[in-house]
Amino acid sequence: MDHTSAGAAPVRMGKADRRADLPFLVITLTLLGIGVVMVLSASFASAYYDLQGETGHNPVYFFSRQAIFAAAGVCVMLIASRIPMRVYRACALPLLLVSVASLAAVLVIGTVVNGARRWINLGFTTFQPSEITKIAIILYFSALICKYKDRMRTFRYGIAPFAAILAVVSALLVLEPHFSATIIILAIGTSMLFLGGVRLHWFIGAAGVLIVGAVAAVLFVPYVAARVASFRDPFSDLTGDGWQIVQSLYAIGSGGLSGLGLGMSRQKYLYLPEEHNDFIFSVVCEELGFIGASAILLLFAMLVVRGYWISMQSSDRFSFLAGCGITTMLALQVVLNVAVCTNLVPCTGISLPFFSYGGTALLIQMGEAGILLSISRENPCAAYAPRELFKTVKNRKIEE
Repeated sequence: MDHTSAGAAPVRMGKADRRADLPFLVITLTLLGIGVVMVLSASFASAYYDLQGETGHNPVYFFSRQAIFAAAGVCVMLIASRIPMRVYRACALPLLLVSVASLAAVLVIGTVVNGARRWINLGFTTFQPSEITKIAIILYFSALICKYKDRMRTFRYGIAPFAAILAVVSALLVLEPHFSATIIILAIGTSMLFLGGVRLHWFIGAAGVLIVGAVAAVLFVPYVAARVASFRDPFSDLTGDGWQIVQSLYAIGSGGLSGLGLGMSRQKYLYLPEEHNDFIFSVVCEELGFIGASAILLLFAMLVVRGYWISMQSSDRFSFLAGCGITTMLALQVVLNVAVCTNLVPCTGISLPFFSYGGTALLIQMGEAGILLSISRENPCAAYAPRELFKTVKNRKIEE
């Protein structure tokens, strides 16, 4: 492609010399740093009391482990940012096969926690295969969409193979059960197909099937029915299914405008379950208040906008699709986690990216950030001086 324009000579650099997108990198590291601090603040009480016998009454148990994984995650991100996108495309199918095999294995050798078999114990930590499956779906769907190109508007190429993959993955997740991961993966797959050019009427039909399936789950699956009942009126069962969301609402309401202060949360003292994991945002609201929570959500919004910007400036369709898929997944997890904490949707086990405690999940999230940075390194706009950037973006077309 010819990116030159009259009146100014672009400053050209080789791909190896291009820098990763600095705004995205800074926002990611900022969120990671705040998240590690909030894990310390949210978890030290439960770690000290050690009701489950895993921390040895060490108040910094969760923090120290999260800090180690955060440091390792930065290394993973930097390494991932140096891997060319063609390598990710080549590894998409093997990664998907490994993730599906892991989902099947967890049903046999997985560790049961709170009635769900979602984790494989590795000794030094636990591994949740659904986290790998999310990025595997994104990369493989991106590669498959690029392969089929104009045939995506047909059922044989644009619907059948993708639906088969989603059906197998969803079935394995439901057996765990892990409905939140099922929802996210189906949403990711749908967004990828939309970007791939699938006809709109297929989405309308799929929405109808999902609605019927959701109604059936509420009627015939006790686990789902209990979650929906507690969502509709959590105060009707304060000592049962409604306890968690009620304590979350107490925490959010107690924070007020400016919060109680960092480390000063009251609900984390064994009132709010999963205070350093799925409900860490509630502790954020209690300690940092509306202002602090809004600032963190603004950082997430900036991260998402920048992720889409990087994807839209990519040099090839695979990078565009993979970048949009990763960014959409991060956005979905943030929105759904906040919605659960504020009782806008039924309670599900959705973590807050870069904040919720979990070593392998954090490593994978940092790896996903690294993929977006890799896309930014291969961005043709990175080879131009700032004054040429606008004209370059305006006139460039995404290549197949």
